[in-house]
Parts: sequence; structure tokens; C-alpha cells
Amino acid sequence: MNYETVIGLEVHAELATESKIFCGCTTKFGGEPNTQCCPVCTGMPGSLPVLNKRVVCLAIAAGIATNCEITRHCRFDRKNYFYPDLPKAYQISQLYMPVCQNGYLEIDTADGKKKIGIKEIHMEEDAGKLIHHDGENCTLIDYNRCGVPLLEIVSHPDFRSAEEVISYLEKLKNILIYAGISDCKMQEGSLRADVNLSVRKKGCLKMGTRTEMKNLNSFKAISRAIEYESGRQIELIEAGKKVRQETRRWDDAKGESSAMRSKEEVHDYRYFPEPDIPPVEISEQWIENIKGNLPELPDAKKKRYVEELGISSYDADILIRSKNIAKLFEETAGYCKSPKDAANWITVELMKILNEEGADPETINIDFEHIGKIIKMVNGGKINRNIGKQALSKVFFEKRDPEAFVRENGLSMLSDREEIEKIVDKVISDNPGPVHDYKNGKEKAVGYLVGQTMKAMKGAADPSEINTILKEKLN
Repeated sequence: MNYETVIGLEVHAELATESKIFCGCTTKFGGEPNTQCCPVCTGMPGSLPVLNKRVVCLAIAAGIATNCEITRHCRFDRKNYFYPDLPKAYQISQLYMPVCQNGYLEIDTADGKKKIGIKEIHMEEDAGKLIHHDGENCTLIDYNRCGVPLLEIVSHPDFRSAEEVISYLEKLKNILIYAGISDCKMQEGSLRADVNLSVRKKGCLKMGTRTEMKNLNSFKAISRAIEYESGRQIELIEAGKKVRQETRRWDDAKGESSAMRSKEEVHDYRYFPEPDIPPVEISEQWIENIKGNLPELPDAKKKRYVEELGISSYDADILIRSKNIAKLFEETAGYCKSPKDAANWITVELMKILNEEGADPETINIDFEHIGKIIKMVNGGKINRNIGKQALSKVFFEKRDPEAFVRENGLSMLSDREEIEKIVDKVISDNPGPVHDYKNGKEKAVGYLVGQTMKAMKGAADPSEINTILKEKLN
């Protein structure tokens, strides 16, 4: 409790381009190892890079979406280091004139809104992938990922907890997906983060010695890594030992980090301007064109849902977390003409199914008309909510038309009071025990009788109406 954790992030997002940043090789995920590379992305002597314009467009879009200043005259630099996954022994990146600078994102915390500064966003090429086989004591290299275009989004050290980090990453991920900048599939490495972390005594302004944990690719791993590393550094300080400035590898299975190498400083990379790529001139007109083509982003969408559609702030937050779910909501609301009902069915009933199944909201495929039909049937008194839930389950798992499901299974609401009374009379006759309990003051007994009546009617009735009829007869 006497220490404060200070965290900065370097987030790497693979861009949604069909070809790599400096050559025509595909960026498609999952190809056979070393089949999606060429002399340019593997750094063969004599090969020359050519900049992919779409990479610059997406970088500008990311800057606009994160409130950054766009650098009108930017250029690339060589970052020199020798590592097996970087065959030409340098990475084309940006140091001196990154494409975007001085931005921010506002996040929600337990203490209210907090602004997280974004130092810069720069374009660069990805390295290859190393596959370590500890049992066989060897490392294999796949160069397919070499040259895949990346944005590195560098924050200021403004985070003080894992919760703040996750809130920021969730918001950043959502923005990148909404704007079509990246698919952010963390399981495929499209979004990953390096965590720079240090601790210091509360009230102390001087930064502690930081460590960096590389290439964390899940929110759970990031949160666990932050908690572990913070605790590890505090233990060292309390024991009178020094924290070493180093790069560490996070082992999620073991729940601990281990040292990889001493942490490099900028001068270790011997940056110099990239001689093979001319500077990029970004005009005001180019920026305005990209800004004009940006889709509605999450914060603006939430504001519209609350102010124009009357959705609660809580429900709007749930809806905008997924671009796919937000689209489903808007189409459903348009079909059934009831935004509040559409929000309720999606945020409560559909989300319950998704959570139980562990389904990714971004990948589900569900017909908005089917959800809209369920809402219309419930609102029109043709079915009750319980039958509506059954119909939604059929829609989700079997792609069934809900109207056909209700019709084929005889689940339409029975509205003939005389027929309902006959069933109620039989339930009362068949259950003397609960009837006796109710007449002796046990109000809860009527709930059992309502359940038995609903069961006899296959749920095709209004529980409140059955409750009323039961009490009339029992009294």
C-alpha cells in the first residue's frame, strides 16, 4: 500500500491491408511457414522497399481517432539490431518524425474520467516469428510475418493499475476495429502490447527502474503480468535489492516473468534516416478526406444511443463494445421500431447466451429480423417472454425462424380465459398440498401452482394472468 505502480504501454496493431508495408506479399494469416515472403521482406541484397499508401492512410485515421496531431512531413528510419527473426538485421520504423504525435484517450476509472496521453503513433514493419522447441533444444523461424504493416501506439506512463490499462486497451481496440484500421485478433497476434513498468514510494516524483514485458497478447495475461511484476519489484526494494532495467518474458502458464536481456536504450539501436524511402508529405486535404470517410466511432455512437434513442448509458456501453453487436442492435431496432426493447433483448438475453457459450461477439452471425420478430411477438401478446427466450435460443443455435418455431410447437399464447380456467381448476385439484399451504397463509405456495399451470400449458400463457386467476379461485 506504500507503493505506486507506474505503467506505460507500447501497443502493436497489425493493419488491415491485403499486402505488406513495403512489398506485394499477402498479409493473410495462417499460411504455411515461409510461403508468404519475398526478397524485399526477407531483406535480400539488392531489393528495394516501396511504401504501401494504404498503410499511411490507416495511420492517419488512427491518429485522428485518438486525438493526435498529424505530422505533415514524416519519414522512416532504420532501427538496427541483430536478431534471428529480422533477416536484414534492421527494422524500418519511425523515430524522429512519427506520423502522429501528442494524442490522448479518455478512460473510465473508479474515480471518474482519466485522460491517458499518447506520445506518438509510428509506422513500421513487423519481424518474423520464432517458434521455440525447448524439448528439442532448437528454435524455428517463420518469415511470413516479416513486413506485415504495424502501428506502434506509444502511451505516456500515465497508468497506475492493471484496471486502467485494460480499460484503455479495450477502448483502443474498439476504436481500431470500428475505424477498420485493424481486426485486432489478439489470438492471431494482430494486437499485442509491451508493458513498461516501475514502482516507487507514494508521493515520490522520481521514476523507479523500469522493466519491459514483451508481446503480451491477451487482456488476462496483461493484467496478470502487471500484478506479478509490480509485486516482484516491491519485494526486491523491500529486501534492499535493486531492480534491474531489463526486458522480461511473461510465461502465462507459470504466472511469472523471467529475464531475457538487458533493456536497450534508443542509442543502442543506432537509428538513422532510411535512405531507400523518401519522406512522406501529408497535405491538409489528405487528412480532411480521411476524416470525412471515418465511420461513427464508439464514443459518438454511445452519445447518439443515449440522447436520440433513449438507451441507458449502461446498456449503450454494452452495445458499443462490439462493432458487430452495435450493428445488430441498430438493424433490430429499425425492424421492430423499438430501440429500448431491442437493447434489452440484446444486452440481457443474447449476451447471456454469448457468455454461456464463450462466443466472440465480433464473429457471431445472427439475423436481425429474427430478433425483431421475437420482440414483435412478445410486445403483441402472441408469446410471453419465456417463449421468446426459447425462440432466441433456436435462432442462435439453429438459425430457425422464430415465427415458424412458435407455430410448429403450438407455443402461441392462449388468450381464451375459459380454457385457462379449466387448466387452473385441474392444477388446483391435482395439488391439494400447496393449496392447503396457501390457504394457511403461505403466499409462496401460489408460485408453485403458477409454475404447474405454465407447465401444463407449455408456457403458452401470461404468468401474471394465471396468478390472478389462481388467486381469484383460491380465495
